Amino acid sequence: MARIIAIANQKGGVGKTTTAVNLAAALARTPLRVLLVDLDSQGNATMGCGIDKSIVPVSTCDVLLGEVEAGDAIVQTEEDVDLIPGNTDLTAAELELMAAEGREQRLKRALEPLRTRYDFIIIDCPPALSLLTLNALTAADSVLVPMQCEYYALEGLSALLQTIDALKQNLNPGLEIEGVLRTMFDVRNNLANAVSAELTTHFGDKVFRTIVPRNVRLAEAPSHGQSIVGYDRASRGAVAYLGLAGEIVRRQRERTQTPQDAPAMDTPA
Repeated sequence: MARIIAIANQKGGVGKTTTAVNLAAALARTPLRVLLVDLDSQGNATMGCGIDKSIVPVSTCDVLLGEVEAGDAIVQTEEDVDLIPGNTDLTAAELELMAAEGREQRLKRALEPLRTRYDFIIIDCPPALSLLTLNALTAADSVLVPMQCEYYALEGLSALLQTIDALKQNLNPGLEIEGVLRTMFDVRNNLANAVSAELTTHFGDKVFRTIVPRNVRLAEAPSHGQSIVGYDRASRGAVAYLGLAGEIVRRQRERTQTPQDAPAMDTPA
């Protein structure tokens, strides 16, 4: 049964799509069965996977509007990641869904039949707390929050956490924080180090040990329609996302570990 992880942060430019594409590719290298859902009308995750968003026959828009089954919208990528592509049609879909009954549940219902086919389903959310993001958070088991270590990012994180709390009360009681990922990190920046320390103090082990550095190769990869893992596996960016995938897989293993699987405790003589 797939774990559904929404990559969300209403603040733009924090590495959200970069994280969605590269985490999906890194998980697929482990190897695991991975589906990436592009829920952003900019379609950057789609383009980053080497798929031309302007010519896809169906997209997440059609899935949300109930015009096609989610399984029929899947396209194959060259990096063993399945993709439900997104494009500008999502803007129209959001407007059309405004008056629809059960509008926040559309994505959840669409993805449910696919959960047995994958180990992980990664959802790339738009940079806003919109109806599309609400659909992702309602469908998800957890939220991964990429953020830069800067002052305004903390305010954005606070707003997102409030939204998650509200969703847990009304739409998705099981929703949890998968973790906070520090992105575009520069160790020479004193403010970044200070914010990083504050995050660790406040969220503890919810902050991933993995830190994604500022990396030129990471910025270059999307222009080649590749993840950083496919573009330059030896780069610091690739090493970081492979490390993140490892952390997520370990956490999932711990969640699903039964008492019988747990190591036996030594009993005193």
